[in-house]
Amino acid sequence: MAMDKSVLHPAGAGEPSAAHSGAAYASGGTEGGTGPVKGRLPGSGLPGLIRQLLPPLAAFVVFAGGWEFIVKALDIPPYILPKPSDIVRAGLANKSGLWVSVTTTMTEAVVGFLLSILFGVAGAILLASSKWIEKSVYPYAVILQTIPIVAIAPIIVIWFGAGMNAIVIIAFLIGFFPMLSNTLIGLNSTDHNMKNLFYLYNASPLQTMWKLRIPAALPYIVAGLKISCTLAVIGAIVGEYIAGIGGGQGGLGYAITVAASRLQTPYLFACGLSASLLGIGFFLLVNLFSKWMLSSWHESEMRTEN
Repeated sequence: MAMDKSVLHPAGAGEPSAAHSGAAYASGGTEGGTGPVKGRLPGSGLPGLIRQLLPPLAAFVVFAGGWEFIVKALDIPPYILPKPSDIVRAGLANKSGLWVSVTTTMTEAVVGFLLSILFGVAGAILLASSKWIEKSVYPYAVILQTIPIVAIAPIIVIWFGAGMNAIVIIAFLIGFFPMLSNTLIGLNSTDHNMKNLFYLYNASPLQTMWKLRIPAALPYIVAGLKISCTLAVIGAIVGEYIAGIGGGQGGLGYAITVAASRLQTPYLFACGLSASLLGIGFFLLVNLFSKWMLSSWHESEMRTEN
């Protein structure tokens, strides 16, 4: 009994079906082995990276070149507004002292940032474990955040002494609330259907917290990290203004104070630029951690073709 060829070849003789074509594309190309590579998206790779970096680099060149030209054309004194070349020369002339200041501030910011992660996440887990505890304690965390740090810095200096300890505490206090608030929002945003499923399987509150609520809150925790890491740098510099110690081991806050008092404006700009680069470096590291943590499952970091 002869079979209808249209049944064997519904897409037409010699023509691949749509499903067959889609499978060939998903497997990395056509039957001949050519075509798009699996996992390679438009704009990825080195050319895509160059296209991403080119606009900000071009804007920086235009801005710095215009700044240099205008200041030179108007003959503005360096102690009023230095040229970018003056800032670079001042930084190179004081590179040893600037490097010590950067490393000191970086150490204080890292320790304060790690403390904010530890206590912020732990505090959010504690608050999320009980609505009664959350309603009782969370308003005081908000009050602590609204108090200006310069108002409580003298108390911190009295309690912990001037220097590294007080500066780390100030950096911690500034970065603590974003970690607490974002983590708490993430823990409270867990899908209720999943929580009901864990309840039906007789999961303990600790198991539900560890295996469901904390993984679901990871995007919110990462968002808190991105905010807290830059605030830790700001907190360290502010702490150095108030509780810092001078000498050869002073941080960027102390270096900025000395440069301002001596009208060393180019070096003052160099210190400010170094602080900015330090914050950018922290943010980029946290952003890399975010991509590593979330890129395989969360839409905020997954690559799309659009």
